[in-house]
Amino acid sequence: MTVLNKTFNTPYNTAPFSKIKTEDYLPAFKEGIKKSKAEIDAITANTEAPTFENTIEALDYSGEELDRLSSIFFNLNSAETNDEIQKIAQDVSPLLSDFSNDITLNEDLFKRVKAVYDSKSSLDLTTEQNTLLDKKYKGFSRNGANLPEDKKEKLRAIDKELSQLKLKFGEHILAETNKFEMHLTDESDLSGLPEGAKEAAKQLAESKDKDGWLITLDYPSYIPFMTYADNRALREELSKAFGRKGFQNDELDNQNIVLKIAQLRFERAQLLGYKTHAHFVLEERMAETPEKVTSFLNELLEKAKPAAKDEFEELESFAKELDGIDQLQKWDSGYYAEKLKQKLFDLDDEQLKPYFKLENVINGAFTVAEKLFGLQFEEINTIDKYHDDVLTYKVTDADGELVSIFYADFFPRAGKRNGAWMTSYKPQMIKDGKNERPHISNVCNFTKPTKSKPSLLTFNEVTTLFHEFGHALHGMLANTTYPSISGTSVYWDFVELPSQVLENWCYEKEALELFATHYETGEVIPMELVEKIKASATFHEGMQTLRQLSFGLLDMSWHGIDPSNITNVKSHEVEAFGDTSLYPDVAENCMSTSFSHIFQGGYSSGYYSYKWAEVLDADAFEYFKEEGIFNKIVADKFKTFVLSQGGTDNPMTLYKKFRGQEPKPEALLRRAGLLK
Repeated sequence: MTVLNKTFNTPYNTAPFSKIKTEDYLPAFKEGIKKSKAEIDAITANTEAPTFENTIEALDYSGEELDRLSSIFFNLNSAETNDEIQKIAQDVSPLLSDFSNDITLNEDLFKRVKAVYDSKSSLDLTTEQNTLLDKKYKGFSRNGANLPEDKKEKLRAIDKELSQLKLKFGEHILAETNKFEMHLTDESDLSGLPEGAKEAAKQLAESKDKDGWLITLDYPSYIPFMTYADNRALREELSKAFGRKGFQNDELDNQNIVLKIAQLRFERAQLLGYKTHAHFVLEERMAETPEKVTSFLNELLEKAKPAAKDEFEELESFAKELDGIDQLQKWDSGYYAEKLKQKLFDLDDEQLKPYFKLENVINGAFTVAEKLFGLQFEEINTIDKYHDDVLTYKVTDADGELVSIFYADFFPRAGKRNGAWMTSYKPQMIKDGKNERPHISNVCNFTKPTKSKPSLLTFNEVTTLFHEFGHALHGMLANTTYPSISGTSVYWDFVELPSQVLENWCYEKEALELFATHYETGEVIPMELVEKIKASATFHEGMQTLRQLSFGLLDMSWHGIDPSNITNVKSHEVEAFGDTSLYPDVAENCMSTSFSHIFQGGYSSGYYSYKWAEVLDADAFEYFKEEGIFNKIVADKFKTFVLSQGGTDNPMTLYKKFRGQEPKPEALLRRAGLLK
C-alpha cells in the first residue's frame, strides 16, 4: 500500500508531497478505485429500504480517498508535470472513466437512488438535501442510467475515448509551448522592450546556456514582446507561432482531435436524448438553453460592435499616422493599443509595475479579505510543498479557528501549463459532526524576480491575482454539509461571480492605498495614476467585449449544432468568427486547435459564462459601491448567501437573497462605457 492510500499523518492532514514517488500513483489509483467500489457495494448490498441517509448521503461521502488522490495527481499534472506523470495520466484516465461509468451505470445503485428520488415529496429534506438528491439522480439519468444495455456500453466507450482525447489535446499544447523558442542575439531586436522583460529574456537564455535573449510562448515572455517590441517582423513571427499551436499537420496536430471531440460529445448527447451537447450541458446552468445563450451573446454583440468598430478605426488611423501602417494585423493590436493608451491616458504598464510588487499585491488581497470577511493569513513552513516556489498559508477567522490551508504557486516553469487557475487539494464537508476544512490552491504564471528586481506585476496580472483569489475565497469560505455541492461546485455560469467581483477592488482608491506602494521608495501609488487606471479601464472595451463574445460564439458553433458535416476546422472557425472579426484572418493560424478551455477544460458550451458572470459581478459590485466597498453588512450577505453556500440552492435564488433582486445587464454596460 502506498503513502497515498493511508491516512496522511501530516499537519492539518495536508498532502505529503515529499513522500510521494511517481511510481506510487498507478498502484494508488488501483487501490483507491478498489476501496471506492467496496463502498458502493456496501450501499447496494444494504438490505434496509433505501433512505436519504443510507443511499444519497452514503454515496456522496464515498470515494473520499480516491478523490483526494485524484486532486493531488491531476493538480500536479497541471502545475508540475513531466513525461512520466503525463504517461500515468494517459493510463489512469480510462480507469477513472470506467469507474465513473461503473457507478452511473450500476443498476442496483440507481434503483436505490431512484426509490429515494421518487419518494422525495414525502421526505422532510432541507434545501441542501433536496439539491443533493436532485444532483445525484441527474448524475445517473444524465449519464445513461435509463438507457438499455447496448447503449450504456456505447456511452462507456465514448466517455473513455473522450477522456483520452482531452488529455492528448492538452499534452500537444504544452509540448508546442515548450518547443518554440525565439533566440535573439542582436540587442536591436529588443528595441521597445522594458528593461525587466529584457532582463528576464537574458536570464532565460543563460539558464539554457545560450548567448543573447530567449523569447518563448509562455505569457510572461510572450505578452511583453507583443506589447512593446518595435520589430514588426519579429512580432509577426511570435504571433504566428502562438496561433499555430496544434495546427501544423505534425505529430502535435490537434485538428482531428477537435473534430473527434465535437463529434463524440454530440453522439453522447443524442444517446441521452438531447438535441446537441450544448442542450445537455445547459440544462445544468443558469442560462438553461443554447437559444438563451446565443441571444444573450448576440444582444451584447449588438451593443459592443459599433463601439468596437469605432475603436478599431481609431487604432488603424493611429498606426497609419505613427508608422505608416496600411493594414493593421493581429500582431499589431497589442503594440499600437499600448501606444495609443499611453497617448490618451499618459499611462503604461511600466509606470505602474513598481507599485505592484508581487508580495505587496498578495498582502493586498489578504487585507481586502480581512476587511471584508474577517480572515487572517499566516505564512507557515510546516507543511509539504510540491515545488520550492510554492508559498503555504494557514487561514483563520476572527476567533482564530482554522478556515483553510492555502497554497500559492506564482511563477512559470517547464512542467506547468500556461494561464492561471484555482484548485483544491481537499474539499470542505461536515462529516460525523466535524467540519472538515478545505485545502485551496492558486496557480499563476507571473514574471519571476530577476537578479536586480523583485517580481513586479502588470496591472493585468494584478487583476488576475485578485480574480483567482476570488475563486480561492469561494473555496475557503465553503460551509456546507456535502462535499459534492461545496465551495466552487456550483453552476459554471455562477462560478465566475466570486472571482470577477473581486477584480473590482483593484480599481478603487480605498483598496489600492492598502497595498500599491513603490517597491523602492514605499510611496503610495499617486492618485493621478489611480484616476488614470480607472479612466483607462474602459479603453477598447468594445473590442475586448467583441473578442470574448467571439470565443463564446465559437464554442457554441462547435457544441450547439450537429458537427457531423464539419470537415475542416479552420474554415468552420472562420465562419463562426464572421460577425466578430476585425483583423484580417491569418491563414496559418487556428484558435480551435489550442482552445484548451473548451477542448481540455470544463468550458464546453460554457465559455459564455465569463460574460454572464460579468453581468452578475457588475450588478453585485454596484451594491457594494452604493453602501461602501468595505461595508460589513453587504460583505456579510455576500459571504452568507454566495461564498459559503456552494451549490446548495439554485444560484439565482442565492443571488436574489444577497442582492434583493435579479441582476440587470445595464450595470455591466455602464461599467464598460457601452451605454450611450
